[in-house]
Amino acid sequence: MADFFTKQFYGNTIGDWLIAAVIVIAAIVVGKAVYWLVSNVIKKFTQKTKTRLDDIFIDMLEEPIMFAIVLFGFWSATQTLTLSESVQDLVGKAYYILVIFNIAWLITRLFDSLVQEYLVPLVSDTDADLDDQLLPIVRKAVKIAVWVVAIIVALNNAGYDVGALLAGLGIGGLAFALAAQDSVANLFGGFTLFTDKPFKVRDRVVVDGYDGNVREIGIRSTRIQTLDGRMVTIPNSHVANNAIINISSEPSRKVILNLGLTYDTDHKGMQLAMDLLAKIVENNSELITSKHAISFNGFGDFALNIIFIYYIKKRSDIFDTQTKINMDILEAFNTNKLEFAFPTQTIYTIQNN
Repeated sequence: MADFFTKQFYGNTIGDWLIAAVIVIAAIVVGKAVYWLVSNVIKKFTQKTKTRLDDIFIDMLEEPIMFAIVLFGFWSATQTLTLSESVQDLVGKAYYILVIFNIAWLITRLFDSLVQEYLVPLVSDTDADLDDQLLPIVRKAVKIAVWVVAIIVALNNAGYDVGALLAGLGIGGLAFALAAQDSVANLFGGFTLFTDKPFKVRDRVVVDGYDGNVREIGIRSTRIQTLDGRMVTIPNSHVANNAIINISSEPSRKVILNLGLTYDTDHKGMQLAMDLLAKIVENNSELITSKHAISFNGFGDFALNIIFIYYIKKRSDIFDTQTKINMDILEAFNTNKLEFAFPTQTIYTIQNN
């Protein structure tokens, strides 16, 4: 049995490999134990404190700490083995890179949680809409910046010449720019949306045939939730280059209603009809009472025409208001025996005797 453990396998005895495996397994067990301890003991303790800050720190630290313990276990296991110089160099570089990435992961997780816990509610309570639009972009930009710095630091610590690498990227910059021209167009499209401000978050807009409320204006795209509840993602370049109808920005909604009364209605009946329409406007709080038009505007083929123009106030429910106005008109006209006309035709025939 002793001979089995002393057999060489890739420059190390089987016993050495078993010791390394035990170290890795022990690191995983310790990592799991620490994770359980944090989740079931420390979290319960921090939940009793008045502040939420310690809860956020503990919640964001548990996964990166577990990964760091496992990573350290793998590193320690490799140190017990006799490896070639090239393999040791490769393992060392990989270890440094993973350590830096773990730190970046921790920072971005912590930053994202702090923003969600403190900044998002603060921004939602403000009356300004600019911060609602800028926060998602700043949030993503900070996380991207952290990862870019992490990659540069990791490569530098791993022994790579970052300056030469960046120079090499500069040579391929033209090809990259051609490949990323759509992304750049979307980026500038987003910048155009922020400067021109054709709409803001929560506005109801019509873009490229999609009618809905703006939920997010991002770096690359804008998200609109349509009236039937579907979420539509439209590239910013497409939004910026298309006609945009901002329904929320209209001061009022203009409604034009054409009414036709029968030809047996006399001039008093026509005047009464117009007076009833004016009274309906005055009695409805959802309408702009100082802004309406009523006119006996013509003799139609089948009816005496009245045009009725009224304006619904901003933020009022358009469909409910229109329904209320139409019901009031129907009730008032029926009560006063004013008959609506419908297409009729009288045909005279001449009989030859």
